Amino acid sequence: MQNQLFTIILLGVGLTLFDQYLLGGFVAAFKKKRFATHRLFKIGYTIFSLVIITGTICSIYLNLPVGVRAGFLMLFFVLMIVKVTFLPFVLIDDIRRLIVKLKRKPAPVVEAKKDIIPRSEFLMKAGLITGVVPLAGIGYGIFAGAYDYHIRRQDLYLPNLPKAFDGLTIGQISDIHSGSFYNKKAVVGGVEMLLGQKPDLIFFTGDLVNKRTDEVYGYQDVFSKVKAPLGVFSILGNHDYGDYYHDWKSPQAKQKNLADLVTTHKNMGWDLLLNENRRLKVGNEEIGILGCENWGELTRFPKYGKMEPTLKGTEELPVRLLLSHDPSHWRAQILLHYPQIDVMFAGHTHGMQFGVRAEHFQWSPVEYVYKEWAGLYHEGNQQLYVNVGYGFLGFPGRVGILPEITIFTLRSAHDPLLQKA
Repeated sequence: MQNQLFTIILLGVGLTLFDQYLLGGFVAAFKKKRFATHRLFKIGYTIFSLVIITGTICSIYLNLPVGVRAGFLMLFFVLMIVKVTFLPFVLIDDIRRLIVKLKRKPAPVVEAKKDIIPRSEFLMKAGLITGVVPLAGIGYGIFAGAYDYHIRRQDLYLPNLPKAFDGLTIGQISDIHSGSFYNKKAVVGGVEMLLGQKPDLIFFTGDLVNKRTDEVYGYQDVFSKVKAPLGVFSILGNHDYGDYYHDWKSPQAKQKNLADLVTTHKNMGWDLLLNENRRLKVGNEEIGILGCENWGELTRFPKYGKMEPTLKGTEELPVRLLLSHDPSHWRAQILLHYPQIDVMFAGHTHGMQFGVRAEHFQWSPVEYVYKEWAGLYHEGNQQLYVNVGYGFLGFPGRVGILPEITIFTLRSAHDPLLQKA
């Protein structure tokens, strides 16, 4: 605890000094403007800096509401990109001025020309312009990244998988959030991309809407096209229950909203699993497809999931694939109490719609909230896959963490990479 407190204090002091150092560069860039040298501006800058630093540290070390955590973390890292880009210009100018000072040679008096920008001011303005470039990339992401659907392929190795299922393909989409869409043609293009992969079955792992069922009605015709030979299996996410809409006229109205959502899944031809399971048969072999209602470890998210009825009747099946929206469910319950679950398929995190995702490296501020937030994870004989989502919520786009369509291929074998390790 003492070590952690020391780390927090050191981090807070270091970030504050860093911001104060950059404040000097900002003032130098606009020293001819009265606002930049005004005492109130410097006080406001310092207060804003302290709020962001304090909020970010609290988001990492305290159990704040996940929306607050996400907001602070994203704002902190966006601003940090700008600051780190600006930093070299401030350093170069300080080094330049130090060299001039060390030479200590009196310079000839030259009458200043009004149209000449002092070197310090020029460097600082150049640095600020350069620092704004990443913000332009984020702006581009709002328009281009929102619907830039990507196929991610993943082999799933299951030693107990019956041979009849070897090579079977599963498509997964998650977090549609139909209430956020503003480009129906692009949404149709993503569905066509999924269907073009011709998966044998498809999983949808929750959050069809943001708050209310009527958000999806304009897209029901689009997602009704999502079909697969062995079926489409779906579950609910935390947004699907109507818990985030606070203007229900009565409890009955909220209940009807959920009933309408269940009907929508049925009308689209999706098999909605509400703490229940299905047996998937190929030839004479069977595996289990299990669907658990939302269960989130963080206090803000509802815990409607019940694993006992979800598992009931699957005891003798060789493989059980679980659909559960929130990846925190895996570490909090599945790993501890349900070793019979072979793979859990989740979504929920969106990868915060901001970060970096490459073949062998990924990073997003959301990793400070969720330990498992994107891609495949192993723990003993159990696996978790987190899809970063088809839609978007909050800010209307994606930067670096693009909308995902996952295509799995089941393999009846041990994972060769894990065996080498």
